[in-house]
Amino acid sequence: MSFNNSQLNMLNLRPLLTFLAVIWLLGSLGLGWLVKSLFILFALLSLAPVVAFVGFRWWLQRNLVTDKCPVCAYEFTGLNNSQLQCPNCGEQLSVQKGHFQRFAPEGTIDVTAVEVQAQSLED
Repeated sequence: MSFNNSQLNMLNLRPLLTFLAVIWLLGSLGLGWLVKSLFILFALLSLAPVVAFVGFRWWLQRNLVTDKCPVCAYEFTGLNNSQLQCPNCGEQLSVQKGHFQRFAPEGTIDVTAVEVQAQSLED
């Protein structure tokens, strides 16, 4: 049994023609609302991943912060309004308003050391 091109093309079109026949039958029976609702459902399911991807990119652009560690000046990335640890020096940091800040528990006093030149006093 051999198939020629016209028979192969007809076999490829059979599912599409069946689908179109079912749609035509439902429309002629007064069930056009069912066909329309299926089309709307298919469109929503097709668009949902695109909308989710665009929304996720927008959220990342607003919340992803790239800054330098205030202790060792190592540049890395973190999420806004979160706490993290510097991968270079291990310092606990918090991300506030787009910048990294040292995280200190309540009641901790943060002191900056200043180097002073020593002078000898002669009597």
